[in-house]
Amino acid sequence: MVRIGELAARSGVSVRALRYYEEQGLLEADRSGSGQRHYAGSAIDRVRLIQMLYAAGLSSRTIAELLPFAEARVNTPEMRARLSAERDRIDAEIEALTLTRDRLDAIILTSGHPAGGCTWIYEAAVQAGHPVAT
Repeated sequence: MVRIGELAARSGVSVRALRYYEEQGLLEADRSGSGQRHYAGSAIDRVRLIQMLYAAGLSSRTIAELLPFAEARVNTPEMRARLSAERDRIDAEIEALTLTRDRLDAIILTSGHPAGGCTWIYEAAVQAGHPVAT
């Protein structure tokens, strides 16, 4: 059993985040007689998984639905369909971000041309290794 501060330190998240995970039903703690939270040693891996799923853009609700399957190592058609849908959503976001990045690159290149008078953008583009129009 680990206390909340130790779990936070070992998993790399804040105590506040751990309390939030508990509120969302993503993490469970036993309470001591004085009310202190105590977590099983496996909570470290669970918190890291929660962090990865949040970083992938999943909501608390979706994470709560998927965690039991992931921890039980159960592979059901429903779980695979849900994970595939999330992957498709992430792919769409990556596509949109790539398009945004490409548009920004075009703006940087256009506005950074020395003839345009914006030499600091031009110099930054050159330093970053971006091809620039001359």
